[in-house]
Amino acid sequence: MKCTGIDAITGAWVELSGGAVLQSVEPLVTPGSGASLLAPGFVDIQVNGFAGADYCSPVTPLELIEHSLNVQFATGVTRLLPTVITGAPGDMLGALRNLARAHATLRHGRAMEGFHVEGPHISPNDGPRGAHPRRQDRRPDIEEYRRWQEAAEGRVKLVTLSPEWPNAPAYIEHLVGDGVVVSIGHLDATAAQIDDAVRAGATLSTHLGNGAHQTLPRHPNYLWQQLAEDRLNASFIADGIHLDSRFLTVALRAKGLERSVLVTDAVMPAGCQPGPYMLGEVEVQLHDAASESGCQRVTLRNGDRLAGSALRMDRGIEFLMKLAGLSLAEAITLATRNPARVVRIPNRQRGLQPGERADLVEFDYDKSGPSIRVLNTWLDGELVYTRNS
Repeated sequence: MKCTGIDAITGAWVELSGGAVLQSVEPLVTPGSGASLLAPGFVDIQVNGFAGADYCSPVTPLELIEHSLNVQFATGVTRLLPTVITGAPGDMLGALRNLARAHATLRHGRAMEGFHVEGPHISPNDGPRGAHPRRQDRRPDIEEYRRWQEAAEGRVKLVTLSPEWPNAPAYIEHLVGDGVVVSIGHLDATAAQIDDAVRAGATLSTHLGNGAHQTLPRHPNYLWQQLAEDRLNASFIADGIHLDSRFLTVALRAKGLERSVLVTDAVMPAGCQPGPYMLGEVEVQLHDAASESGCQRVTLRNGDRLAGSALRMDRGIEFLMKLAGLSLAEAITLATRNPARVVRIPNRQRGLQPGERADLVEFDYDKSGPSIRVLNTWLDGELVYTRNS
């Protein structure tokens, strides 16, 4: 593998070469005409499905999962954590087994860096529970976690739960001791419960600002508590729908860009035609892109409650610039180095440096949009997407 372009983070003109790992990053003196930009491949740590593939289903065909990976490569994603949400115990185990098979057998299954289990140990209360089925909410259970890891062949890397359960601190300590990253989300927790979770080892807030009550006390409330806690990183869905631009701007300032992560929280209909879809036992509607946001919207079929997103990572980077005023370099960092650091992906945390994995995206950038157009994507040095194909 060899390519030249402008490092989107540093602005330096560079020539990259290597195999599965970047072996050489050489500075060049004079940029070529029409130079494109280079960045590490994007990392999505919360994606429930994409392009018709439902990662939460135990029966999703492996070829459909492969298709969904290929479509995500076209958006610049090279590493992802397929996310399994609250469901019946057997369905969650079946979904994890299916994903483990996909990881082991698909040509590009290695792009699935691990799995994210979001629920079922979340708040049972309306609002914080979001679109998760209430009857499947249940208390944290170490034995259930062990069954997840057995089904996933040890690849559960991130778990989201609410700290309001009485046994949450002990559960968090066990998972952290097992090498799993624990995030808090979909919660209706007190300040003391959030403090206990952080002391036990929780290091992330899942899609902060969503999975929450429509109305909260002015202060205190669980959003302020998480924003003020420097030991918590935070992920955000930047699609112009899930978060008001002013909240997103303030939240990024309060949390600090170094502790902020872009996620899509995409669900199976993302990248598909508008219409009704089934997500397990839940019927949802994929709506046309709204003119004010430019992004499609996914809601429960019988109401307007959001049920995941139809966001792509490349569009999410654009939204971070449009909605929150981030620079291109800052937005790229929230989609690359930060998520890799939070979930501890090795050799993906230093940018375009020798010794890092050769996960790369080449793209054109139009400042007037701002917009980016992915041209080529490499996974471990293998060209997995080219716009010319």
